[in-house]
Amino acid sequence: MTLNAKYYFLKVVAFSLIAMLSSCSEDKDEEFSERTKIALRDVGNTLLLKINDSTSLIRPVLEIEPKTFQLSFSSHLSFEPSDLVSNVRQSIEAAKLPKYYRVEVIQCSDNEVAYSYQITVDEESTIIPCSGRVLPYNCYLIKVKFSKNIEVPFTRQGFFFGYVLLVVTLLILYFYKKRQAMLHDTDTVSFTVGSFKFYPEQNKLVKATDEISLSKKECELLEIFVTNTNTIVKRDELTKRVWEDHGVIVGRSLDTYVSKLRKKLQDDDSIKLTNVHGVGYKLEIS
Repeated sequence: MTLNAKYYFLKVVAFSLIAMLSSCSEDKDEEFSERTKIALRDVGNTLLLKINDSTSLIRPVLEIEPKTFQLSFSSHLSFEPSDLVSNVRQSIEAAKLPKYYRVEVIQCSDNEVAYSYQITVDEESTIIPCSGRVLPYNCYLIKVKFSKNIEVPFTRQGFFFGYVLLVVTLLILYFYKKRQAMLHDTDTVSFTVGSFKFYPEQNKLVKATDEISLSKKECELLEIFVTNTNTIVKRDELTKRVWEDHGVIVGRSLDTYVSKLRKKLQDDDSIKLTNVHGVGYKLEIS
């Protein structure tokens, strides 16, 4: 998988998750709005029945701003503020809506606030004034603004959706990581040298949990030796392939680097890098 393909795959996963979460958020907002409208219609009905009015219409409840709703009536009404407070609280609790909100009773004629109160998380900041003072017959709008995040009651459908989303995400991550591991194993060239693992592309030897760094020249020499195990490699071939092909003339450099390799391989007694006098070197592994 190329780098671009990896990024494309991750983008697809990310956008899929965002789309699912956005869909969930939209459903959540719509559900909250519908439950709020039902609750406020119940408030309006209770207020009208309190004054023995069973014929006046309750106009459609409007969401005039995010989390702000307006209740209105086709005729004038009068009510005692404590009844409004009690009715709103009962309807909101029954609909499992957020517990913190502000209520304003607005006069239709001049948009002045005839009565208002506020329920907050801090009881000391909760304000419910004018209890016992009856509002006279008039045209009123009742506005309810929620001050906390929307809360949707936990449902089996919600649990199932969340569970499926979690499983799908974990499966995607699992198979992606597995694929990456397979590609990494396929792309990485390694040789077994006695108890060592030799990684020429990464310039290192690994024995158990220990890593031994190799220089570029040490890697080139060792790669020649491991591909010609138990075979004499002539000095001329070594110097030509490692040095002279790169335009470098060497004297004792070959012997110096072979000596360094011996020291790095000395922890394994089954490995011997021997000097065949006047000919070259041989990597012996028993």
